[in-house]
Amino acid sequence: MTAPTLAKLADGRDLLFFALAGHRPAPVADRRPLPKRDPDQSQLRFDRSTGQWVIVAALRQDRTYKPPPDQCPLCPGPTGLTTEIPAPDYDVVVFENRFPSLSGIGGLPPLGDGFTSAPGRGRCEVICFSSDHTGSFAELAPAHARLVVDAWRHRTAELMAAPGVEQVFCFENRGEEIGVTLAHPHGQIYGYPYLTPRTAAMLQQAREHRMRNGDNLFADLLAREVADGGRIVARTELFTAFVPFAARWPVEVHIYPNRFVHNLVELDEDELDGFARIYLDVLGRFDRMYAPAIGPLPYMSALHQFADIDAQADGYFHVELMSIRRSATKLKYLAASESAMDAFISDVTPESVAQRLRDLGGQLG
Repeated sequence: MTAPTLAKLADGRDLLFFALAGHRPAPVADRRPLPKRDPDQSQLRFDRSTGQWVIVAALRQDRTYKPPPDQCPLCPGPTGLTTEIPAPDYDVVVFENRFPSLSGIGGLPPLGDGFTSAPGRGRCEVICFSSDHTGSFAELAPAHARLVVDAWRHRTAELMAAPGVEQVFCFENRGEEIGVTLAHPHGQIYGYPYLTPRTAAMLQQAREHRMRNGDNLFADLLAREVADGGRIVARTELFTAFVPFAARWPVEVHIYPNRFVHNLVELDEDELDGFARIYLDVLGRFDRMYAPAIGPLPYMSALHQFADIDAQADGYFHVELMSIRRSATKLKYLAASESAMDAFISDVTPESVAQRLRDLGGQLG
């Protein structure tokens, strides 16, 4: 992995520049009068009724909300006085979130019978995919998309090795319909001090499957999707993209490497190239799904990664892409059944969505 260029923001936060071949980052001093950071900016509270941790991060109420383009905090700031990225230009950057849900080093406290709380330890980072304010991930050149993958991989390796981090989650929210408050193309990277509920549930299912059948649950699901074929969107020698059999979202595509790995760090160079290509292919299909009637599809992208340890040994790296748009004019709202009971109701069949995405064509042919 190529080492990034490290700089510091005015309040001491880390800023990392990842550069394309032949490009040299040129950060300038961050001269903004930022307030001193509070090391205890958030709190973890344990919900005994569900066995899950809840993050309370009141500081996030003050985060930047839909600024005009000329005040975007993610655009280059060559004077060092205007944005989070004090530089005349950049390819890909990662920096510590100014309004984090989690910050600091430390593990979880022991659980008692009463109310349990702790400082919200962990790490929250922002990753900017490009300096182009009006661009998108789908519009990146292949080499640039691979640089984003390299940045994800670098941060995954570092955060997985950080004290107290149990799970590294790279993700993107795209579109105001999803709730995005900064239009500049970017994502986030969380280092959680615990396994998130969905990850814990998936690993529990995988352990039970291995005990019953002696093989990996995710590898078995991938093999079954390939054998069925009806929900495959795109497939190469190295990766497969498909709409899952029990898709919960109106548009949902999973991307799996054809070889079992736990996380991005375990992918080889060819697989990293292949991942960038199929990721661009799927996002391009998303952008064309309802064009030209409406703009690009709003989506969430979730990179499921696992540490190579006994507790997570069954975890299979994959990406889940989801959209709340169920037609050109309708959105899927998570009302009582989904939000209160986590019982999803799908408005479309996975097979019809897969067929539509196949018909759109892609960069892979």
